[in-house]
Amino acid sequence: MNILELRKKAIELRKRTWQLIHSHKNGHTGSDLSCADILVTLYYQVMNQTVDNFGKKNTDVYIQSKGHAIEIWYEILADKGYIDRADLENRYSTFNSPYIGHPTTDVKGIEFHTGSLGHGLGLGVGVSIAAKIDHDKKHVYVLMGDGEQAEGSIWEAAMAASNYHLDNLTAIIDHNNLQITGKTDTVMRSNPLGAKYGSFGWDVQEVNGNDISALVDILNKPNTTKQPRIIIANTIKGKGISFAENQAVWHHKIPNEKEYQEGLHELDQQMEVLNND
Repeated sequence: MNILELRKKAIELRKRTWQLIHSHKNGHTGSDLSCADILVTLYYQVMNQTVDNFGKKNTDVYIQSKGHAIEIWYEILADKGYIDRADLENRYSTFNSPYIGHPTTDVKGIEFHTGSLGHGLGLGVGVSIAAKIDHDKKHVYVLMGDGEQAEGSIWEAAMAASNYHLDNLTAIIDHNNLQITGKTDTVMRSNPLGAKYGSFGWDVQEVNGNDISALVDILNKPNTTKQPRIIIANTIKGKGISFAENQAVWHHKIPNEKEYQEGLHELDQQMEVLNND
C-alpha cells in the first residue's frame, strides 16, 4: 500500500473499531484509536507476516504488550483474513467467545496471551534470543503503552535485550501521555524515556506515532547498531475523534448514541478529504 492507501485504511479500521465498541458496549476506545496508525503501518507495510506464513520460521512476530487495545487489532486480523469478520462482530465480548477484552492465543494471529502489563517486552526478548539461536531471520515487534513503563519487568527485559545485542527486536511505545487514571507524568513519571532506554544501550528513535508516512520511514529504517531499537511514538489518545482526543476519560469510555453518530460523521469526513486528494 502507498501512504494514501495506508491513511485510508487507518480511518476505515478506526471506524470499524468505533462501531464494534459501541455495538458491544465494551472496549478501550482511546487506546485503540491512539495506536491505530502504528498497527496499520506494521501489518500493511512493514512486517512480512501473512495469514499463510503466520507462526512459521523467518516470519515476523508481533506482540501487543498493551493488550487492552485489542479491538483495533481484532479488526486488522479480520481485515487480513486471520479471523472471520462476521464471527468477530457477532461474538465479541460474549459468553464463551475467544474475542475477549485482552489478547488470547485462541484467536489466530495472536501468539501470546498479554494484557497484564509489563510482560510483552520480556516475551519479545525471549523470542528474539530464540530466533538468533535457531538462525531464524524473523524480526520481533513489541507494542507497549507509556503508562506500562512503570512496571519493573519492563526494565529487566530492557537490560537483557541490550546485554544480548538483540538487533532483531524493535519495541514501540505508544506515548500518548495518558493512562486510565490520568497523566502519566502525574501517576508515575517515566519521562524522559529516550534517555532511560539510551542509558540501557538501546538504539533510540522518536516519531510522530499518528503520522503514517513518518512511521513507514522509521520502521523500515535499517538498524546498524547491533542493539535493540526503541521507537518512542508520540501519539494522541483517542486520535480521530475530536471530543475523545487527549481525554483520559476515554481510556475505557463507551460512546453513547449521540457520541457514536458524531464520531462516525467525523471519520466519514476524514475519509472524504482523502478521497478528494
